[in-house]
Formats: sequence, structure tokens, C-alpha cells
Amino acid sequence: MSTKTAFITGITGQDGAYLAKNLLNKGYKVVGAVPRRSSSDVNQWRLNWLGVTDQIIHEDCDLLDVASLVRILTKHQPDEIYNLGAQSFVATSWAQPLLTGQVTGMGAANLLEAMRLVSPEARFYQASTSEMYGLIQEPMQSESTPFYPRSPYAAAKLYAHWMTVNYRESFDMYACSGILFNHESPLRGPEFVTRKVTKAVAEISLGISKELRLGNIDAKRDWGHAQDYVEAMWRMLQQDVADDFVVATGLTTTVRDMCQIAFDHVGLKMDDHLIIDPEFFRPAEVDVLLGNPAKAAEKLDWKATTTLKQMIVEMVDADIERLKA
Repeated sequence: MSTKTAFITGITGQDGAYLAKNLLNKGYKVVGAVPRRSSSDVNQWRLNWLGVTDQIIHEDCDLLDVASLVRILTKHQPDEIYNLGAQSFVATSWAQPLLTGQVTGMGAANLLEAMRLVSPEARFYQASTSEMYGLIQEPMQSESTPFYPRSPYAAAKLYAHWMTVNYRESFDMYACSGILFNHESPLRGPEFVTRKVTKAVAEISLGISKELRLGNIDAKRDWGHAQDYVEAMWRMLQQDVADDFVVATGLTTTVRDMCQIAFDHVGLKMDDHLIIDPEFFRPAEVDVLLGNPAKAAEKLDWKATTTLKQMIVEMVDADIERLKA
């Protein structure tokens, strides 16, 4: 078993919680950054759901506060640093573009600089995103596909991505990015479309509500399970040479078909409850995302193991369980 120390920003998010559990199972000491912008109970529900809250060292820390990053890296001297902290909801990034740029973009640069000063021998993982491809330049997106971000969130992530490359090449730091395509789970926030769907379907099945309102249901996404994807993050930091990897299933599905899976699972007719609402259309739409995971398969020996149907069924069942409780 490992005795390594990992520092995770965004540990209270979906990916952070699953990554923490994954690393704890591998024998790591896990330190998590907790920005005090809300109560700990609100912050920690995902960690509580996975039963790992008490196994983590919680440190007050914010990506906008370089001093707190330097303090924690000095104190714990982590072997691995995972930057999962961000303002990560695309819709909110149009309402709060400057905050998104600071937290999602500059936050990554702050952490890289703190690492350069205090823990230059550590290994760094940056959570990049398929949203950087935006207006896609190739039918299937790989590590060499040009980027064309279509939201303030994607633009901020692109800055963080290139700063990671820059620190790797300029300072010989082990810094890599995982370009993760959409990945979901029962721990997804209810503002994201998959969880919005599964929560609404659960409510409709229990008679709590009657309708589900969505925007562009013909948008296509490459959806995987977060639990699979955090394993890919860890594998990236175990390589001899730092590199960037697309993490995806290699399959794309419309929002419409994803909804159909959820409604079918509870025996309801989708057309009786689904309403298209123009309010939910993006100012600039990303119509299709489809990742090419060949490099991750070859070099990381990684592939997605959970199907979209398995994941949506798991999410609907979890939402029904939560609502009944």
C-alpha cells in the first residue's frame, strides 16, 4: 500500500469526492482544500454520501488566496496535487464571467505557482474539459484537435490548460491535464443536465412534480461515469513522463435519448412530461462533443467501464432514494 500524500482542490465536488475515496482505497493520505464560502454541511454532502469525510484532512483554502496554497503545500509536502476546484457550471459562467475567469483560470495558475515555489517535485493534475473544443474542428476530438471555446467557463479552462503546459515546459515540472468529457454520477449537482433529468424523473415518478423543462435536447454529449474517470486522473500521475490525455467513452448520445433512458426506467412516457423551454438555451451552443480515448487506452491502460444506461439508472434510483428519505 502507498504512503503518498495527495492534495485535492475541489474535494467537495463530484470528482473530488470520488477521487478522495479512490486514493484512500490506495492507501494515500488525502488533504482536501475547503473554501469557506458556505457551511461545512452543505460542502460535505458528497463526502458524507461516500462515507469518507472523517478520513480526509480538511484545510481551509481558496484558489484565489495564494498564501493559503503556499501554507498548505509547505505543511503537507504532497506527492500529488489534483486541481479540481473551479466554477464549473457553464450557464453560470455567462452570468459571472469575471468570477469564473478568476477561480477557474487564475486559480489554476495560482496553484501552479505555489507548487513551483514550495513543492516543485510534486506531480500536478489539471482538470481540463471537453468544453474547450466548443465549436468542434474535428468530428472526433483528440489531444491534437484545435480548441474553440464557446463559453466563459471554457475560455477560463483553456487558460488553465495552457498554463499547465507552460509550467511543464518552462520549469520542467510534472504537470499534466486530463481533458475529460462529460462525466456524471449520483453526486452530480442538480444544475447539470443529467442530474436535472434524473431528479425530475424521480420527482415525477413519486408524484411530487409533473414536468421536466429543458433547452436544446438535440445536443450530443460523450457521457461517462465520474468513478471511472477519477481512476484515469490517478493513472496520469503514475507515468514516467507528464502528458495530456483525453478521457472519454468514444460514444455520443443526444440529451433526448438520455432523457428517454431515465423515463423508461420508471415506466413513464417522456412526451407526457418533457417541455422545451427557450430559457434554457445557451447563448452559444456546443452541439456535439465526442472524445477519442485511444491515447488513454494505449498509455494508461484505461477505458470507461460504465454504460450510459447503467449510469442513468443508478442516478434515478439514487434520487428516488434521497426523495423518499
